Amino acid sequence: MFSKDRFPIILLLFSAGVINYLDRSALSIAAPFIQQDLTLSATQMGLIFSSFSVGYAVFNFLGGVASDRYGAKLTLCTAMIVWSLFSGAVALAFGFVSLLIIRVLFGMGEGPLSAAISKMVNNWFPPSQRATVIGLTNSGTPLGGAISGPIVGMIAVAFSWKVSFVLIMIIGLVWTVIWFKFVKERPAPTEDAPAMKAEIQSHEQHIPMTFYLKQKTVLFTAFAFFAYNYILFFFLTWFPSYLVKERGLSVEFMSVVTVIPWILGFIGLAAGGMISDYVFKKTAGKGVLFSRKVILVTCLFASAVLIGLAGLVTTTVSAVILVALSVFFLYITGSIYWAVIHDVVDQRNVGSVGGFMHFLANTAGIIGPALTGFIADKSGSFSGAFLLAGGLAVLASAAVIRFVRPIIIQTASEDKKDTIPY
Repeated sequence: MFSKDRFPIILLLFSAGVINYLDRSALSIAAPFIQQDLTLSATQMGLIFSSFSVGYAVFNFLGGVASDRYGAKLTLCTAMIVWSLFSGAVALAFGFVSLLIIRVLFGMGEGPLSAAISKMVNNWFPPSQRATVIGLTNSGTPLGGAISGPIVGMIAVAFSWKVSFVLIMIIGLVWTVIWFKFVKERPAPTEDAPAMKAEIQSHEQHIPMTFYLKQKTVLFTAFAFFAYNYILFFFLTWFPSYLVKERGLSVEFMSVVTVIPWILGFIGLAAGGMISDYVFKKTAGKGVLFSRKVILVTCLFASAVLIGLAGLVTTTVSAVILVALSVFFLYITGSIYWAVIHDVVDQRNVGSVGGFMHFLANTAGIIGPALTGFIADKSGSFSGAFLLAGGLAVLASAAVIRFVRPIIIQTASEDKKDTIPY
């Protein structure tokens, strides 16, 4: 896994995740400065936040299709260039409409990231290592969220919020040069080649992408990922406001407190894939999908209970601890959704199907924040929003137990059925 030819892949994919969330979180940190300079209302700023998810969700799917058709290397390279340029373009915004358009285009640029990472891991690593590698590479995203506050905040105060976006753009473009120059789409033949070749040969029959998009296993994995994202976007968008408005924290103290869940999320996401691959090795007789479901159901349910309780406790310390633990267990499942797709989808379609799942899941970024605001306005409290997020994840956990199964495929040449995974 950490051989000299594969470690750079892990490192570069990890750093891409850091840059991704550094870019994505920068607007939230700089929002007070931007609102003042561009004379934006809170409503307008809320629409700008939501506009990101519109472009992002659509290009989750299109980015996955591009990864299958044109290769993960080129897709991720193009995505990094696009989102870096439009991150820098935020500094050129002169009003509501211009910033709204830039953020939609920025979201479109970031959309292919996860599907392209998933495809690249599928190309480079055998099945027994993929959940671990996906967890390690994607763990860069919460780390990026954790460091964005201090970095963007200090630059904005010392220089200008515009400078921070330009510097982040430069970081992304430097990464692109390194990626394009030193990374290959697939590894040279190694000791793992027989296992990966056998996996490809086990799916020699051409299976159309549309076949997978109708499968309950894919759809209910996407539903579980939707519940995951619902809690995540609740934390990303409303938790800081909850701490300030309902718990009475100062903005300065709130900025420090919100780093705690990010750090636990980083640990959880990095560990989740390792735990799943370890369970897989210890329960080999029950199949790879069993190990994925054990982690997904257990940890998503734990996250659901914790986020629900966070809305009922009476002290700020208890609320922060419960949310932080919820994010920790939530992020443990972060690599599992992708690993399930790797386990049940043939290599030719893994990028497209993974992108489709990610598209459905990220509609939570459009629905969740708006619904949370509506609940808070109508009830005067965030308690109902916490309970809804937890209830949705409980329902998703039950759906995974019931509906996520190996996919049965009728072969074209024989009157029998093939089961994926083996």
